[in-house]
Amino acid sequence: MKQHWKTLFALSLSALATSSWASSDKLQLENCHLDGIKQQVQCGTLTVPENYSKPDGDEIKINFAVLPAIDNSQNKEPLMFLAGGPGQAAVELAAGLFDAFNEVRKTRDLILIDQRGTGKSHPLQCEEVAEQSPYAMLPEEFTAKEVKECLSTLKGDLSQYNSENAIRDFDEVRKALGHQKINIYGGSYGTRAGLVYMRMFPESLRAVVLDSVGPVEVPIGLFGKSAARSFEKLLGNCQADEACKKAYPNLASEFSVLAQRLDEAPVVERIPHPRLGTMTDFIINKNKLINALRMQLYSVQTRSLVPLVVHQAYLGNYAPLAGLIAQTDGSAGMYVGLTFNIVCNEDIPRVTEQDRINDANNSFGGANSHMAWVTACPVWPQYRPDESFYQPVTANIPTLIISGDLDPVTPPSNGDYTAKTLPNSKHIVLKNSAHTPGPTTCAINVIDEFLSKLEPNNLDESCLDKIPNETFMTGLNGSI
Repeated sequence: MKQHWKTLFALSLSALATSSWASSDKLQLENCHLDGIKQQVQCGTLTVPENYSKPDGDEIKINFAVLPAIDNSQNKEPLMFLAGGPGQAAVELAAGLFDAFNEVRKTRDLILIDQRGTGKSHPLQCEEVAEQSPYAMLPEEFTAKEVKECLSTLKGDLSQYNSENAIRDFDEVRKALGHQKINIYGGSYGTRAGLVYMRMFPESLRAVVLDSVGPVEVPIGLFGKSAARSFEKLLGNCQADEACKKAYPNLASEFSVLAQRLDEAPVVERIPHPRLGTMTDFIINKNKLINALRMQLYSVQTRSLVPLVVHQAYLGNYAPLAGLIAQTDGSAGMYVGLTFNIVCNEDIPRVTEQDRINDANNSFGGANSHMAWVTACPVWPQYRPDESFYQPVTANIPTLIISGDLDPVTPPSNGDYTAKTLPNSKHIVLKNSAHTPGPTTCAINVIDEFLSKLEPNNLDESCLDKIPNETFMTGLNGSI
């Protein structure tokens, strides 16, 4: 159902010939305007084979945008952005990236590419099959029948919508735009894509930034322990903050009681629809609570709401929780057809039953984060990458690795894992920062210096010590 697809992924990874397919008739590039950006940018498409081993077969168009440098007189190598998910469309993130990467954009173009299967690059989107309120829906209602209905709407050879072909597309765009080398920035799943790029086309890359790493050797999809770690840090930071501790002295026990209460019996309330104002049913159980809270753990800003939401729900007031869920009602979400296509084929087959048991042994959501994969992957069409796909990446390319200490899905240990095999890399951990902290002011300045100097172990990291501690909302009037 529509809202299932939108809210499911609050979790919200054989070499062929490398000759270029990009000829003048394959590339289209024109000036354009994108939502949220006042100045003129460039929009383009590049026609590529759906299957690179069959160049005369079906073709698809890869959509991309170029956000021009403020001053391009130095002709610096651009920075290509590899979006997360898997399933995010990079061009749809243009407005936020335009602002967040302003320091880099002063002298470098930003290249945003909709990965095949997202955005306007042959999207693999699971459209709604029925309208259902996200307030009345429960996570357990997501079924294999819905997955099959999604599959019936998808076009193309799904086996070709994988991480390696995505990187072939990205490198074709690089060549079509006339760049001998580029820099790349990958965030979340974009780091997985970045690592694949480093293996497949190291000669194309000048420098690499990996923000919140998903190593190729570590399957995507087991987020139980990492989410629990993030939540435990939130509980500890609340108790270390005088105002939060005063407002919520028993937050950990309140959460445990609340979760047990909702596990035993869902709560049904009539509430004003948070967006429409009309009365609607709001049904809450433990899994729905965990899903909503886990989404908030991704961002320092939304983490600040969690103690208030937990405390009020414990007292029987579920309106703040409904407000959190309202943030996703009507949002575009990820292209979850691609999400399933990649995760169910490149990651979940490598997860053992013991891996699942170990990950479910946590104090936050148990096996909650496994639910979507358990439902969808058994019925999703199978393809498998070559075993070499999973080998550690060892490319000798200047690489800056960034992690947020509070990250609920890609903890700093992931960054350590990848740093071990990259000989010219540095791993920095941002305290009091969550998922993909690269676009924050401090990290952007470090990234910009790195792109200029190409010396990951010789950067000014002094701003890292000035990142403020977590703060929390302590009252319904919004006080912090």
